[in-house]
Amino acid sequence: MAEIRTEETAMHRRALLASALAAPLATPAFAQGATVRLVVPFAPGGTSDILARILAPEMSRLLGQSVVVENRTGANGNLGAELVSRATPDGSALLITDAGALATAPSLFPRLTFDVLRDLAPVNLLIYAPYILAVHPSVRARNAQELAELAKRSPDTLNVANSGVGAANHLTAVLLAQHWGANLTQVPYRGGAAALTAVAGGEAQIIINGATATAPFTRDGRLRAIAVSGPKRLEGLPDVPTFAELGWPATESGTWQGIFAPGPTPAPVIARLDGALRQILAQPEIARRMADLGADVRAMGPEPFKAWLANEAESWGRVVRANNIRPE
Repeated sequence: MAEIRTEETAMHRRALLASALAAPLATPAFAQGATVRLVVPFAPGGTSDILARILAPEMSRLLGQSVVVENRTGANGNLGAELVSRATPDGSALLITDAGALATAPSLFPRLTFDVLRDLAPVNLLIYAPYILAVHPSVRARNAQELAELAKRSPDTLNVANSGVGAANHLTAVLLAQHWGANLTQVPYRGGAAALTAVAGGEAQIIINGATATAPFTRDGRLRAIAVSGPKRLEGLPDVPTFAELGWPATESGTWQGIFAPGPTPAPVIARLDGALRQILAQPEIARRMADLGADVRAMGPEPFKAWLANEAESWGRVVRANNIRPE
C-alpha cells in the first residue's frame, strides 16, 4: 500500500507540475487585474465613443477587470491609433475606431509613424452602421433628386462637413459629387460629432455620417435625412431611399467599427478578447441597442477582419490616389 501511495503522490506532483507549466500558456502575458484602456481616437459623441461606452461595462464583467474609455483625439484618429500600436502587447490597451478610416491612413499619410497592417492586430469587427446623408433644414432640397440638381446647379455653394480629410465619409462625398457632376466644398472637422454639430447649427449644409450618431439628429428635426448607404432602408427611416435604389456609388460605405490591439499581442490574448466581444455582441439586449442606433452586428474574428482591412486599404487607397487627396 505504501508503494501505491508513493506512486500516487508522484503522479499527483507530476500533474500539478504539468498544470503549472500549462497555465501560463492559456493567456500568456495577459494583463490580469490591470485596468484596460479602450482608446477612442475621436471626440466624445461620435460613433466610436458611443459604442465604446456601451461595450466597456460588459467587457469589464467578462474580463474580470476594469475597462475605461479614453478619448485621445488628433491627426484624423491616428494619434490614438499610434498610442495603442506602441502600447505593451498584453491586452491592457485597445483601440476602438472606424476601421474604414483606419484603412485610408496608409494612402493618405505617406509618413505615418506606424504600419496599420503590421503594428495593429485586428481583434473583432463589431458593427456596420450605414451612412445617413442629411442636410440642414434650410437647404432647399426635400429629396435625393432635388439635392443632386441643386448641387449641380449651384456649384461650390454647398458645404459638406466630414470627420476629417480622407475619412471614408469624405471620400464618399467625393464619389457622390463626381456622380452628380457637381462641385461640393469639403469642410473637415475633428471627428463626426463636431461635423454633426456644425451642420445642425447651419455652419455647413450637408453631412454624410454614421447612422448611429446621426439618426437622433434626423428624428428630432435638426437634420433632414435624404438617403442612406447600406443594403436596406433603416427601420427608423423607412421613407428614406438607399444609395443603391438611387443608382449612386459607394453603396457599401458606412462606419465599420472594430477593436484592435498592439501588433505583437500574442494570439491567445487576442483570442480571449475576441471571445469576450463575441459573447457581448450575442446578447439580445446589445443587439437591440445596436439596432436602435441604426447599426448591424457584424462580428468578424481576427483573421477575416485582417483580410477585410487589407482589402479596404487597397480599395479606398485607389480613391485617394485618383483624386490626389492630401491632408491639409
